[in-house]
Amino acid sequence: MKKYNHFINGGSVPPASGTYFDTDNPYTGEVWAQVARGNTQDVDRAVAAAKAAFEGGDWAALRPTARGKLLVRLAEIVEREAPRLAELEVRDNGKLIAEMGAQTKYLAEWYRYFGGLADKVEGAVLPADRPGIFNYTKHEPLGVVALITPWNSPLLLLAWKLAPALAAGNTAVVKPSEFTSASSLEFVELIKEAGIPDGVVNCLTGFGQEVGAPLVEHPDVAKVAFTGSDFAGQKIYEAAAKKIMPVTLELGGKSPNIVFEDADFEAAVMGAISGIFAATGQTCIAGSRLLVQRSIHDKFLKRLIEVAGEATIGDPMSMETHVGPVTTKPQFEKVLHYINVAIEDGAKCVLGGKPFSGEGIKGTRFIEPTIFANVTNDMRIAQQEVFGPILSVIAFDTEEDAIRIGNDIDFGLAAGVWTSNIGRAMRMSDQLKAGTVWVNTYRAVSFMSPFGGYKRSGQGRESGQDAIHEFLQVKSVWIAHETSAANPFIMR
Repeated sequence: MKKYNHFINGGSVPPASGTYFDTDNPYTGEVWAQVARGNTQDVDRAVAAAKAAFEGGDWAALRPTARGKLLVRLAEIVEREAPRLAELEVRDNGKLIAEMGAQTKYLAEWYRYFGGLADKVEGAVLPADRPGIFNYTKHEPLGVVALITPWNSPLLLLAWKLAPALAAGNTAVVKPSEFTSASSLEFVELIKEAGIPDGVVNCLTGFGQEVGAPLVEHPDVAKVAFTGSDFAGQKIYEAAAKKIMPVTLELGGKSPNIVFEDADFEAAVMGAISGIFAATGQTCIAGSRLLVQRSIHDKFLKRLIEVAGEATIGDPMSMETHVGPVTTKPQFEKVLHYINVAIEDGAKCVLGGKPFSGEGIKGTRFIEPTIFANVTNDMRIAQQEVFGPILSVIAFDTEEDAIRIGNDIDFGLAAGVWTSNIGRAMRMSDQLKAGTVWVNTYRAVSFMSPFGGYKRSGQGRESGQDAIHEFLQVKSVWIAHETSAANPFIMR
């Protein structure tokens, strides 16, 4: 059985406690590896290594262009290793090989993009309003940053954080989810191959209270970038506030996917399916609230049931599979709980609604694609994030009605709009309170485009040029080039 240690200062380091925990395959339920169980001692060691690398040595001496070249080299290695990393992620989190194969190959683009951006961050010369003064600004890295990733897309969401953090000149301590640590530990080995100096990137594994909390609270950590639930994000935000420390938080979502009567009918059906049943609904951008204009509601629902009902459930390593297992046991139980909640609140289950155990299925974590009709937006199934293959269908009448329902939520991560009317597309994009709005598509992301949320969906942006500034601080420099005595008792 594979045994994983921490990765600290460029090497494999056993946990200070000497203890490990099991990780299983969501498809089979079988334990396949043991992972180091970290504690405060491990956090201290990793942060110390990152701090030393930031303050002195090879990394601190690199100019931005040289840092960028290392990131481009890392991108090439990630591209080479993409098939192996994809298989590892499928084994660890149960997502489809069809998606993870494309995802692990694409994540190289984040390192390539930010490698190119590393020496494009420029300050400014300011036209100072005082004679004899030269004033300019420069951007400087923050220091040691903590990067905390979730279990649904560990390597992709790590790339969103690590690539801009390194391009900006920071060093990092990575904390993956305890449910899916293996791919991150395998990935950081590639950091060394790329020539990035020891200590620049470290990876600690373990549980939130034992590793995550002391990492966030550590006095030498200058920033936290976190993806996960809004509840956990709130706790991190509270801890960061005590240190007056910046954070990037990409949290939960309950995104409205809105279909108007003038939409391309079949494209909208497929977009609705993609929005919720891809990745078994285990994605923060899931279009879990499907708003359908009343004039086409019944016809649309019928077709939706037909398509979703034909989805192949099974082995995530098969290219023929459409829906894989729920990644973790606690999440499986949570999804089943919300199915009962929806029924209690009066929603009508028109598809699925129970665990799946068909012929040839291994393990016990499959849930049928589930659709609820007769949902009103005040129901718990419409207001609370489920993070599973559960779709709530809500009817609306007018454009104003759709905007009101779409925005009537604590979250604001994403939204979808399906229409052939360009004016409506623009109006909806303007008025929906979400960090990303897709029109006639869904689940599209790019290393070039900023991503983040409104309201309880978080703060800060990942990807695109905005992201590198999340890991920089601005310094203003004033130089007096005329030497004349000034009154010391008044502001200059």
